[in-house]
Formats: sequence, C-alpha cells, structure tokens
Amino acid sequence: MDFFRGIQYNIQGLTLSFRHPQLLWLGLLRFAVILILTVLFSGMILLNHDAIMSGIWTLPDSGVLVYVWHLVSWLLSLVLAALSVVAAYLVAQVCFNVFIMDYMSRVTEKIVLGKEISYADGSWFKLAGYLIFQEIPRAVIPMIITIVIMVAGFFTPLGPVIFFLSAITAGVFLAWDNTDLVPARQMRPFKDRFGFLRQNLGFHIGFGLLLIVPWFNILTLSFAPVGATLYHIHQLEKELK
Repeated sequence: MDFFRGIQYNIQGLTLSFRHPQLLWLGLLRFAVILILTVLFSGMILLNHDAIMSGIWTLPDSGVLVYVWHLVSWLLSLVLAALSVVAAYLVAQVCFNVFIMDYMSRVTEKIVLGKEISYADGSWFKLAGYLIFQEIPRAVIPMIITIVIMVAGFFTPLGPVIFFLSAITAGVFLAWDNTDLVPARQMRPFKDRFGFLRQNLGFHIGFGLLLIVPWFNILTLSFAPVGATLYHIHQLEKELK
C-alpha cells in the first residue's frame, strides 16, 4: 500500500543518513539554518511584543480586565512565536535549504548509484533560479493557505476535523517539497510534477505523516530529501527492468 511505502521510505532515508557522515552533516546544517532563523525571528518579534500588544489593546488601569489583558498578552506571545517559526521555515527554505536539499539528493544518488542521474542541462545559476522559483508554489503558497484554513477552523464547530485535515494537507505538501526535488532538477513541467503528486497521494500522506509529528519531525524534516530520492531511484530501477 502506498501509504505504508511512504512511511517506509521516510525511515529508510533517515537510517541511510545516519550511516553516511556527509548526509548527516548536511541534515544537521539544514536544521541549524532553521534554528538560527527561528531564534532570530522570535527575538525580533518578542522584543516588539509590548508595542504590538499596546497597539492592539492598552493595559487597563485596574479590575478584572487587567487579568484578561495579561491572558491575551500571553496568547499573543504564543501566536507570535508560532508565526516566527513558520516565517523562519519559509525563509530558510527559499533562501538556503532548497540548495541544501538539492545537494543532499545528489549525494544520495552518488551513494546508491555511484553517480548523479538527474541533472538538467544548463548553467548553475539558471538551475538555482529555477529551484528557488519552484519553491514558491511547492512550499510557500500551500503552507500559507494551510495555516489560514487551520486558524479559520477554530472558529467553526468542525474545528478539530478541519485542524486534522489541515495538518495532513501540510504533511502532503511537505512530502512533495522533497519528492519533487529530482523532477524539478530535471526541469520537468510543473503540470507533470503536480500530476505526480495527485497520482501518488497515498504515498505522500504516509511520507508526510512523519513530517508533522511534533519533536520527531525535527529529524524527519532535516533528512527527508534522502528518503524522497531513494524513492525516485527505486522507481527508475523498476522502469529500467
């Protein structure tokens, strides 16, 4: 079943990364970039927390409203912290990690096959620009839409259901952000690559499930490009047979 194959390839990529120092260090570098940007963004936002809160609601002089104000202030801190994490992830993806992920995919090909098999003709700068441009419809827009739907779900009776479906959707697009590395490097048309996602939705749900498990996804997100590349390598081997 594609769902369980998705989970299997995610774990295979993780174990392969731990056995090869180059993949391990690249995964840790990807995690470090996100961590540094998260700390930077969180610090900038939280330093301006009081100014933001004052712009929304001035601290009352006395009474029960003071306690309500502090509660709202605490909730605002959580929301701002969450937004800083999302912002750090998106900036890291577009500016840094798209290149780290692509290189991890190339290293995986060399380890398994002894060579790179999926390189498009053209200059490095052309490929770099293409990879950055592809990250917008592949990761940025889906992530923003998912978060908006997730937040809006809290204001409806179906909030828990919408939250669950939004989380699964986020996992699917996180998975596709990794499984699309090889086709994007081959510069296949976006229509064909999105069609690949639709045709293999079960696989992406399974692969993405481990990318949304709190705390554990620190590992899986860092090394997901390896498992996704293994999947494409094995698919290619099947086609050649």
